[in-house]
Amino acid sequence: MCGPSGAGKSTLCDRILAAHGDLAYSISCTTRRPRGVEKDGKDYYFLSEQEFRRRVSEGLFLEHARVHGHSYGTLRETVRQELAAGKSVLMDIDIQGARQIRQALAAASAGDVMKQGFVDIFVKPPSLAVLRKRLESRAEDTPEAIKLRLKNAREELAARGEFKHLLVNDKLDKAFAELQALLDKEWGIG
Repeated sequence: MCGPSGAGKSTLCDRILAAHGDLAYSISCTTRRPRGVEKDGKDYYFLSEQEFRRRVSEGLFLEHARVHGHSYGTLRETVRQELAAGKSVLMDIDIQGARQIRQALAAASAGDVMKQGFVDIFVKPPSLAVLRKRLESRAEDTPEAIKLRLKNAREELAARGEFKHLLVNDKLDKAFAELQALLDKEWGIG
């Protein structure tokens, strides 16, 4: 799942994971500091820039990107382990990461389990004005950070056509029901 910060990706991920215990959530690595009550190993793996760069140089990430001044990435082995255990893996990633995964899967064999089950969803807020209100109401970012997130959101919204599915998160319960229907169609888990 991809989309601008504040579009509701994490909230939708949390809800779908609570509804389906057979899904695994891919915990991303990041170099940013924890927000609020975030816990290392539960919400993210919080790494130093040096440690993150080391993992990049060793090829440990399935995807990685620099977003809002911080690095984020998904560990390849974690995803492979969950897939090998028979679980579907839900990732909350940036459009740069989705592009990297699509590129890697284009080169993968037809029998690759990741290629067979790959579904990409772009979560869109109803408007930039609503997105601004959501970001401001979180009260976690400085006005400068919100300005940067809105600038990046415009670029991210321009990429929504790259995704197989578009989900407008205007009303959370409606968006969640649409997400469940979409996952039922794609993975048979609705």
